[in-house]
Amino acid sequence: MPPRKPPTARQCRLGAELRKMREHAGLTPTEAAALLGTDRTTISNTESGRFGVSGARVRTWAGHYACSDEAYVDALADMAEERIKGWWEDYRGELSGSALDLAELEHHAAGFRSVQIMHMPGLLQTEDYVRAVYSESLPAPSPASLRRRISHRLRRRDVLDRSDPPACTFLVHEAALRMQFGGRRVARGQLEHLLKESERDNVTVRVIPFAVGGFPNAGSSTHYVYGPVPQLDTVQTDALLGSGFVDAEARLQVFRAVLDRTEGRSLDPQSSRDFIKEVAEQV
Repeated sequence: MPPRKPPTARQCRLGAELRKMREHAGLTPTEAAALLGTDRTTISNTESGRFGVSGARVRTWAGHYACSDEAYVDALADMAEERIKGWWEDYRGELSGSALDLAELEHHAAGFRSVQIMHMPGLLQTEDYVRAVYSESLPAPSPASLRRRISHRLRRRDVLDRSDPPACTFLVHEAALRMQFGGRRVARGQLEHLLKESERDNVTVRVIPFAVGGFPNAGSSTHYVYGPVPQLDTVQTDALLGSGFVDAEARLQVFRAVLDRTEGRSLDPQSSRDFIKEVAEQV
């Protein structure tokens, strides 16, 4: 079997979960290969995401690895069976791999929980706001590149309109509300859009006012993505030169604690809407 093109983050995650399952069973790659009737190279390439694997094979391997968590195995088998090309693939070669990986991660998510310090939540941004933010990029994007970045960002919002939309909680710092990307008109339009989106049944927006003072990880935004089972949760973090993804349980536990503490210091949903209206009136 020839290796696939560079695997996506989701394909690598499937392989990594199979590796964890094998290691939990106390098997080396050579021992697992003998048990499964294959070779060590196939085990290695599958665990690295370079080789694809069927859902049936995932279930077979899970059985040999004595993994009895049916929901977890079902989720991995579903990942293995995905064959439909996602909309984000239309942007491959134009946008960074991490941008495409984030769109795929969100597409399959059961829910989101995020903290935004200086920007509005990506899934709740207006087109004018997105354009204003991306226009500040260095080096400056070409007009064609800017159009594609905006298009990709706006298509990510479609996940909120699916028949079973993810449950979302967005913790937005007052700094993000008062930042006027694109000027007063764009800022006011973005605040009005944020209020409208907060009325969705599956969307909760809570404001972190300046007055609450400090809170954990105050200098960074965090996007926690809930998988179909807890073992497949992922955190996406932003940096100047690209996004990063965290899936180690010990680190995810820290992020959950940070989110809990931060949410506890935020305004309740109705008070947050009142706060956003007040800021919009001042713009």
